[in-house]
Amino acid sequence: VQLQASGGGLVQAGDSLTLSCAASGRTFSRCALAWFRQTPGKEREFVAAISRGGSSTYYDDSVKGRSTISRDNDKKTVCLRMNSLKPEDTAVYYCAAKEVILTVVPGNEVRWYDSWGQGTLVTVSS
Repeated sequence: VQLQASGGGLVQAGDSLTLSCAASGRTFSRCALAWFRQTPGKEREFVAAISRGGSSTYYDDSVKGRSTISRDNDKKTVCLRMNSLKPEDTAVYYCAAKEVILTVVPGNEVRWYDSWGQGTLVTVSS
């Protein structure tokens, strides 16, 4: 599956933002999906993931309670809605995918995923 992330931009602290990732290919519905983020000089870090079936979601503690990951298999998209944005949320955000069997819990490590989007920059000003 090929992924294209969008929706980044410059926002103020406290604002909300929705990132979208559009996929092409026939395997999207069989993929676990995730969002990661990266800042200069740091490793890419896990933000959120959603299971292949869409019934289970997982979040890093840094965004839990103020973010929602969702998927639409018909539109082949995965979205990340982030509320109450903080300056420390500033990063390039990447979507990721991995084809799995239905019951697999999505991983939270970069190496678990084998398809990546190109990244979209989110800048949160204080």
